[in-house]
Amino acid sequence: MHIKTALNLSTENLARASANHPWRVVGIWVVVLAACVVFTVSFLENGLTNKFVFTNSSEVKVGIDLLEDEIRGPTGTNEVVVFESTKYTVDDPEYREAVETLTANIAALGNDVIRLHTLGNFYSLGESFLVSENRGSTLIAFVMAGDFDHNSNNIDAVVDVVRDSAEAYEGEFVIKITGQSTIGLDNRELSQEDLEKGESFGVPIALIILIIVLGAVAAALVPLVMAIVSIVVAIGISALVGTFFELSLFVTNIITMIGLAVGIDYSLFVVSRYREERGRGMEKVDAIAQAGATAGRAVVFSGMTVVLALIGMLLIPFNIFISIGLGAIFVVLAAMTAAMTLLPAILGIMGDKLNAIRVPFIGRGQVKFEPNARGGFWDKLVRMVMAQPIIALLLTGGLLIALIIPFFTINTGFAGISTYPDDLESKQAFLTLEEKFSFGEVTPAEIVIRGDIESAPVQVGIERLKELLASDVEGAFGEPRDLVVSDEGKLALLAVPVAGDTSGEFSIAAVTRLDEIYVEEAFANTDTTIYVTGETAFNIEFFSVSADSAWIVFPFVLGISFLLLLVVFRSIVLPIKAIILNLMAVGSAYGVLVLVFQEGFLAGFFGLQESRTIESWIPLFLFTILFGLSMDYHVFLLSRIREHYDASGDTNEAVAFGIRCTGRLITGAALIMVAGFWGFSTGSLVGLQQMGFGLGLAILLDATIVRCVMVPASMTLLGKWNWYLPGWLEWVPNVRFEPAEPSATVVPAED
Repeated sequence: MHIKTALNLSTENLARASANHPWRVVGIWVVVLAACVVFTVSFLENGLTNKFVFTNSSEVKVGIDLLEDEIRGPTGTNEVVVFESTKYTVDDPEYREAVETLTANIAALGNDVIRLHTLGNFYSLGESFLVSENRGSTLIAFVMAGDFDHNSNNIDAVVDVVRDSAEAYEGEFVIKITGQSTIGLDNRELSQEDLEKGESFGVPIALIILIIVLGAVAAALVPLVMAIVSIVVAIGISALVGTFFELSLFVTNIITMIGLAVGIDYSLFVVSRYREERGRGMEKVDAIAQAGATAGRAVVFSGMTVVLALIGMLLIPFNIFISIGLGAIFVVLAAMTAAMTLLPAILGIMGDKLNAIRVPFIGRGQVKFEPNARGGFWDKLVRMVMAQPIIALLLTGGLLIALIIPFFTINTGFAGISTYPDDLESKQAFLTLEEKFSFGEVTPAEIVIRGDIESAPVQVGIERLKELLASDVEGAFGEPRDLVVSDEGKLALLAVPVAGDTSGEFSIAAVTRLDEIYVEEAFANTDTTIYVTGETAFNIEFFSVSADSAWIVFPFVLGISFLLLLVVFRSIVLPIKAIILNLMAVGSAYGVLVLVFQEGFLAGFFGLQESRTIESWIPLFLFTILFGLSMDYHVFLLSRIREHYDASGDTNEAVAFGIRCTGRLITGAALIMVAGFWGFSTGSLVGLQQMGFGLGLAILLDATIVRCVMVPASMTLLGKWNWYLPGWLEWVPNVRFEPAEPSATVVPAED
């Protein structure tokens, strides 16, 4: 009981203090926001990276580190300019003049932009692989200087030079550039366009839904303001953290996406509870304090659930996952803090002006909402479900199980550049390379050999490896490049072109054979350590890390969620049921993703792109994000159910009360998320389509089928068993969301 009292005091008194001294609180937040803006302007750009980096000691990472330390310095990106002509061949002087002019223009960019010693063409090198069979196409190849971030900053200048030449020789030659940095540039630009499109679609829809749910324009604007505040604070924190640990460039996008979702949700529930208490006649500050003691505490516990779920992403040894996890955690914490302090202060300032500009026909009903009054859509729906709980569970459970089934045929991987829009020059150049040359010339497999390179056994092993590669049954490997040996003679690099897209099945199978068969056989009797790196090997390692991490992340998230719900509701049944229902919602989303994207079912109807693979990061990403967000709704719903059950002891009436109180809010909040997430699925990148569609679908299933049907049906069947806690768990703290309601003081509404 002592723990319960302490918890009651914390959120209630914080809300009351904020409401009593609103301008002080607002002033503090203005200072915080100003500091975050300064952090963002000063540190964000240098704290973000374009790199994809493993944080463990994988074979790929060790191999790259060895090459950078002992042979080539920072790993540059391979780029290639593709020349095509139907008018000339490489034997014509006009062709040579065009190629050498562009080569000179690229060289003029200097050693800070490209590594001049790597720049070459057919005329300077005489290599046959630089010319197509019909001699109408040729390549200019080079490596960008510096590391990946440096290359990403400089690739624009190279692209501009190439496009200038393309315009100058228009009608005679088709000149395009592709490569790791070029494709990366297009990927970033497309991602940004898709995310901005999603935001521009989601925010107006969110405002419309808020106006409908809350019934007043002024009230609807408050959650949007809170979401923006949370986003600004989280980006500022990320900028500060980026000075110690480089975060992925996409962290700002995930902060915006999750910030809009949780910032609006948390504020929506607190604002609604305040209006509910105010409508009962409670004095303004008391109503704010009661909202803080109830909805505010629910925000804290649901936010903790989300944060703990997101910690699972920090367990994955890859900087993208860690950055996404940190960014989402920062914005959830910011939204929680704002909902507990800034929101009560704003309510204290606005008072009943919160209800200004009411919506005709629905405004008054939403402002004067009374949860204890029976009737209405949600009350009728839940009573219909509770009247036939077995049928309701069989129908909805059967539907979700049917949707889960396709998941078992999931094929994860990278969609690759082949799924990019056809009008991208980098894709067009890539397709030309694939058709007339080998893209593997740009992204070869890199075999790092550590040992006494000059010794006879190692030399024999190298030659044997070349023989095995030449005899590959699929003919996947090109002519190995010259062996590069470190100054000390203890490390060597053998680069071997591999045909196909670096994320495609053909190249992945080829590099797997190289690593597991050819290398093992060639160097079996040598005192060497071999590391296979390169872009395809990197992709293989990423797939492996994603799959292996699931065995750590899933149990962690499930275990933490179970423990938190156990403490919050002091029931062993409710956490188990919540986890099962959430898993069904997430599993259904997985299944529909496979059905729509992988199998192409209704993909055209939804305006989505069919893909043979589901992006390998999608399952882990969706699981952690969705499990946290869906637990949000579960906590809010069960808190209101528990409130009424503690007062009445009647499970059925408590369930009806909970659905009646939260059905409108949860559905509205879910629709806001669905609109925002589905906005991202309207983009051109298949990965973002899968992410947005999957997130939106799972939230929709969770807020409708799970929360409105399966939860009340299952709780009706379980009755008092919902609240069962074994005797050996009596030590669990007696935490409650809902304190005893104070007696309401009826006062006239403010003008």
